[in-house]
Amino acid sequence: MKKKIQFALTGIAAALLVVGCASAPSVSELNELTNKIVKASFRDEGFVKVDRVLNTDETNRACSEADVAGKPLDEKTAKAIEEMNLKAIKWPSDGKFIGDWKQGEAIAQSGRGLTWTDKVTDVNGGNCYNCHQISKEEISYGTIGPSLYNYGKIRGVTDPNSPESKPIVEYTWGKIWNSKAYNACSNMPRAGHMGILSEEQVRHVVGLLLDPKSPVNQ
Repeated sequence: MKKKIQFALTGIAAALLVVGCASAPSVSELNELTNKIVKASFRDEGFVKVDRVLNTDETNRACSEADVAGKPLDEKTAKAIEEMNLKAIKWPSDGKFIGDWKQGEAIAQSGRGLTWTDKVTDVNGGNCYNCHQISKEEISYGTIGPSLYNYGKIRGVTDPNSPESKPIVEYTWGKIWNSKAYNACSNMPRAGHMGILSEEQVRHVVGLLLDPKSPVNQ
């Protein structure tokens, strides 16, 4: 929503400039105006607070400003953001990366959570199929992200607990936990970092992608 407002304001500013009614506002001025509009137009509802929209972190601010400017982040800034998010990844507290793929599939299928009608105690889903193909059994899926079918098989993972599989297992965990550690302005939600999924849920989704018995790898 915030990004849509920013684009709308950019278009209005450009139109005003053409007719000589105003000079083009800076990105910071657009952000300030956007925050004022959002603050005036939205209200806290249930456990969803307006602060969730307004108080974005450094990563989201940089990527939003790049979107408004219509150009990608410069390489130095992108690398700094990726390094910052990589350091923020929380690795498994018990050292176990691989969970139950069956629970992982249920999490991937579920889009529940993070709306004003949900309770704080409700369990969120990953909504993974909204952007990815994962298993052949599911015929409805999005294509914003790459297909994850045969994710582990393509990468040669026959035993996800073996030392040989450690690099891809850690990458998979990290990507789900905080996607921006690997792509500064990734469209993928930072599932663990933002508290969308718990550590246990991330473990199950990693199991879904890497367990040879999972339908993903059949």
